[in-house]
Amino acid sequence: MALDPGTKRIGVALSDEMRWTAQPLETFERRSLEADLAHIKALVERHHVGLVVVGLPIRLSGEMGPEAASAQALVTALEQRLSVPVVAWDERLTTKAAEDLLIEANVSRKKRKRAVDRVAAALILKSYLESLSSSHAEPEPEPQSAT
Repeated sequence: MALDPGTKRIGVALSDEMRWTAQPLETFERRSLEADLAHIKALVERHHVGLVVVGLPIRLSGEMGPEAASAQALVTALEQRLSVPVVAWDERLTTKAAEDLLIEANVSRKKRKRAVDRVAAALILKSYLESLSSSHAEPEPEPQSAT
């Protein structure tokens, strides 16, 4: 499961059991840290999640601003609350990419506003899953020479 935490909303995405796809699940309004943690914990339990990836909005310069510090605080709180691993993941430009995807799909501005966070969460999860598959990829066998 991936989370795209913003100041007002958190986007959520899920992967399939084989870790091949990342699908937007929902966007929920932030209320308080405790309410957000309870909602995320319920999602983890309901969907039998084995790992939570939290988008970390690192600046293009590589520095961590206040948004990244807030996301890191969420990671720390989730680590204390959940019984599954929690990973912070660089989410640079995922919200912009999600917005672009929705525009290309001719989604209205009103619907884009409601969907962008969960689509960004899916892009974060996709990036994380791709990193796993590339790090676990078996090397190509060397061509056999004719003898």
